Amino acid sequence: MTRIITPLKDNWTFVKNAENEVAAKAASGEAITLPHTWNAIDGQDGGNDYHRGTCYYVKELHKPELNAGDQVYLEFLGAAMIADVYVNEKKMAHHEGGYSTFRINITDELADENTIVVALNNDDNTICYPQKADFTFYGGLYRMVNLIVVPGSHFDLDYCGTPGIKVTPCVNLSEKAASILVEAWTTTESDVTFTIDGQSQTVFTDQHHAEAVFTIENVHLWNGLDDPYLYTATAQLTSGDKVSTRFGCREFHMDSQKGFLLNGRSYPLRGVSRHQDFKDAGNALTIEHHKKDMEIIRELGATTLRLAHYQHAQEFYDLCDENGLILWAEIPYITMHMTDARANTLSQMEELVVQNYNHPSIVTWGLSNEITAASTVDEDLLENHRQLNDLCHKLDATRPTTMANVFMLDIESPILEIPDINSYNLYFGWYLGDLEQNDEFFDEYHEKYPDRVIGFSEYGADANPQFQSTTPEKGDYTESYQAVYHEHMLKMIEARPYLWATHVWNLFDFAADGRDEGGKHGENQKGLVTIDRKLKKDAFYLYKAAWNKTENFVHICGSRYIDRMEDVTEVKVYSNQSEVTLFVDGTEFTTESGKTVFTFQVPITGSHTITAKATDCTDSITIKKVTEENPSYTFIKRAPVTNWFDADDLDPECFSINDRLGDIRKNAQAGAIIDQMMSQGASERGDVADAVKDNPALQKMMGRMTLISLLKQGGADEESIKQVNRVLQGIKK
Repeated sequence: MTRIITPLKDNWTFVKNAENEVAAKAASGEAITLPHTWNAIDGQDGGNDYHRGTCYYVKELHKPELNAGDQVYLEFLGAAMIADVYVNEKKMAHHEGGYSTFRINITDELADENTIVVALNNDDNTICYPQKADFTFYGGLYRMVNLIVVPGSHFDLDYCGTPGIKVTPCVNLSEKAASILVEAWTTTESDVTFTIDGQSQTVFTDQHHAEAVFTIENVHLWNGLDDPYLYTATAQLTSGDKVSTRFGCREFHMDSQKGFLLNGRSYPLRGVSRHQDFKDAGNALTIEHHKKDMEIIRELGATTLRLAHYQHAQEFYDLCDENGLILWAEIPYITMHMTDARANTLSQMEELVVQNYNHPSIVTWGLSNEITAASTVDEDLLENHRQLNDLCHKLDATRPTTMANVFMLDIESPILEIPDINSYNLYFGWYLGDLEQNDEFFDEYHEKYPDRVIGFSEYGADANPQFQSTTPEKGDYTESYQAVYHEHMLKMIEARPYLWATHVWNLFDFAADGRDEGGKHGENQKGLVTIDRKLKKDAFYLYKAAWNKTENFVHICGSRYIDRMEDVTEVKVYSNQSEVTLFVDGTEFTTESGKTVFTFQVPITGSHTITAKATDCTDSITIKKVTEENPSYTFIKRAPVTNWFDADDLDPECFSINDRLGDIRKNAQAGAIIDQMMSQGASERGDVADAVKDNPALQKMMGRMTLISLLKQGGADEESIKQVNRVLQGIKK
């Protein structure tokens, strides 16, 4: 017989509060269908009612028709976060990790009528990741549960959610051929017939394992966005059980000078990161949600995705294979190292690699994310990473390992020597520091370690599209500043082709239950697109202009910035065309030539329609001159510090607040003044001061910042800043 897979979508009962699984079975509960999360609403609104704990899912199951020897499995594609599964009140399984597939053989416990109870827990603990991170930890059966019936002789279903078949292509570009190793694991010793590209081989298993090697001449390469061609491999037993998988033939390499190469050619990986949630659905995504996300990604023109911070749905990996996206896949070993959870990191990594090995879109396994943000680099943390790294290489000799390192991790840290390649998460120009420090960081790293492969795994700035500004600045949450921020970052990246991959944080706004900022509750607003996917922020079109090579387009920024006080306003246009013509109220204003970003200074007197035209594309916005600022455009009204200190009358031979903190501190007299000033402020911010004092890497980062930038971030008033500058102007450099 062939295996029968039946989705158990309907007729579940959700019980939010019950003493145990027996009580849950008797409770009335709420009728639901899968996928389902109990945090779809409360996990996204940032309120105190965000429910973390144990909830139950109950289903009555009629025994399927079985032939002699048939085996029955329950397959869970995603059960968050810790699962205990009961069949007829007998505990059948315990699984730690909310993002991977696991299965249970329930054959021996089946009666004619059965009750399945799944207890799920997403509460705090010390044994299962994630535990500390800037995203909502949803609970629930948020992916499908399947009932699988197979003959007694079948392909393996018990090991780590395996697909049962493994394909390893080896491409020879010069000969335009590929050697394909295909393997399968079975429950009995049996003949296995493999088929690839019209070729078939039948081999007998050896200790429940079978393998065959195929050669494909004139191989059709999986070639990224240009041509993501997929082959299919199948394996079949004489019992009738059959498994198949798609795979791609490609060769890739990360080079410390040239960046990423695909099939022997330079193929810059420029893209975004993605979280798996959606407005009012939480993480209970359907295939329609996944397809919508892919549609937006393809419009953007990204070549790569970082699928953060955990294993994503197989449907989405499949979409990435089909569309030619190149992926970074990782486990939720994030922020805070837990000494009792090493086994969990290893089990989640084993499941990630085993379940996703065949996807040609995946090119690297991520060991951890910002793991030193709340942990010291001690021997236990290092050993955990060594074991993860060794496990990845044992399971997969074809892909390198990587890490996403927090910005304050010193580039000389020994943890950077463990993975094959590295990346950094930098937020200069948003959380702290100036935009130029991103450039300086990579220049310093690349100069010191020219033979190391380095990438840019996170960067971004929060933006609420409601907030707009003529003079945007860091921390104002305006759509305007997010655009300025990404304009700088795009230029920085384009000037450094050695970066093996770069990933905007994030493509979509996503739920972060602990946040309450920027005019919204429970959301991280760094997305280029809103969490409901309805609104694309201006910065989205910046990257579309830089990356989309297939669709001619033009976009005028500021469509939500209608009321403007200035007499002459800046109109900014993004386009992937080389020339843009601007029209004001139907009359041609001027034409600009350039690349990606085009700016125009337009006088305004009343209400105006502004239209941009580039080749066959047009876009229009309406703006109007007002005498008073529209208060809805501003999140927090702050009195700006007058930049009087930029004046030409500053003595360049003396220190000023324009100098970097590190340079000022090199002078004994000037440094003593700054240290005294900071020690006085530390009494009010003791925890922050201690964090800086105990973190040499953070001190180094702060040393690169100008004093005025630090003072502004600290909320210093104008008079205090003036006083500090007067003192520094009396000290010769």
